[in-house]
Amino acid sequence: MSSKQEPSVLRVARDGDKEDRPAPVDLGVRVRELRKDRDWTLEQAAKKAGLARSTLSKIENGQMSPTYEALKKLAEGLEISVPQLFTPASNPRVNGRLAVTKNGEGTPHPTVTYEHHMLADNLTQKSMLPYHARIRARSFEEFDGWVRHEGEEFLYVLTGEIRLYTEFYAPVEMRRGDSAYYDGAMGHNVISISPEDATLLWVTSL
Repeated sequence: MSSKQEPSVLRVARDGDKEDRPAPVDLGVRVRELRKDRDWTLEQAAKKAGLARSTLSKIENGQMSPTYEALKKLAEGLEISVPQLFTPASNPRVNGRLAVTKNGEGTPHPTVTYEHHMLADNLTQKSMLPYHARIRARSFEEFDGWVRHEGEEFLYVLTGEIRLYTEFYAPVEMRRGDSAYYDGAMGHNVISISPEDATLLWVTSL
């Protein structure tokens, strides 16, 4: 049998030490939190769940233990699964974010080798940075060394043909419909190998 140490998650799952276990979730507090996250009144949430307002109020205030059928209705009304009713809330999140960038819009950031148009530029605190790129470069020598940055990156070829250079892999030629996902910290550059400038959809994690 291998003596390799078990991952910490498995050790915690098998450990009997109660200090390592998360505190149980207060159902009433969790339900109220989920309702307020959606900016719903008691009446609105009760109607969506098919429960009486008084029943929902008692659940939120810890005055009654709901049956499993009531939990199912509540979860369906909140559009989550039953286990999520007992899962602690994660980091604060913003609900209902939307940014539409029409064709030809986007904040331009032209360079000698690329011309980027930043998409969804009006949203702050994004988890990813999407942009439309026109590839002007025709040779690796046009770059001042490798491009590197934190995070991961995804590219999708929209038009034309490109050659993707990466620090640890052989160059790859790609055409419309091809895509690549790679580590942004690994040196990378892209050139167009078609007569016209190739265009890409590029998405970088932040």
